[in-house]
Formats: sequence, C-alpha cells, structure tokens
Amino acid sequence: MKKLNESEIQEQLTKVAEWKLTDEKWIVRKYRFLEYLNGIEFVQGVADTSEKINHHPFISIDYKVVTLKLTSWQARGLTVLDFELANQFDELYIQMKRAK
Repeated sequence: MKKLNESEIQEQLTKVAEWKLTDEKWIVRKYRFLEYLNGIEFVQGVADTSEKINHHPFISIDYKVVTLKLTSWQARGLTVLDFELANQFDELYIQMKRAK
C-alpha cells in the first residue's frame, strides 16, 4: 500500500470524523462504553475484523474507554487501509451501541 501524503490524509480524515491525526503517521480514536465488558466485547470485534485483513491496531483498555491507534508499518505512515479499517471500527461501535 502507498503511503498517503498530507492532503490525502486530510481528505481521508473527513470520512472518519472522530479520529485524530497524531505524529503525522498515526490516527487515534477513543471509544467510550457504559460498562467495562461492553468495551471488552468491542475489542473482540476489533480483533476479529483486524485478523480478517491482517492489519492490526494498537489497543489500549482503560476501564470503560478503548483507544485504538492505526498506522501502516510497511508504508511508514498512513495508507487508505488505515482509514478503511477506522471506518469499519466505527461501524462496529455504532452497531454495538444500537444493540445495547
């Protein structure tokens, strides 16, 4: 995958509004849950999604907050795949919120 340039990154960020750019090569989002176990369930869904495409985020669990960080190591920065995966995680979060 091709590393995105600055303008391409800014364009992609408009499609994943809750995600923030950090250090020019990461996108990060915090997801908040009403219950700790809801966050754990979300992380399992993130893991399943990531395994299917062999692209894995950094995951941090802080009680009821799950933080995801994405980058593409081979490209040494952000690629379209990072933003596609961010969108899939957002969809998973929305589905879980509807189900609760």
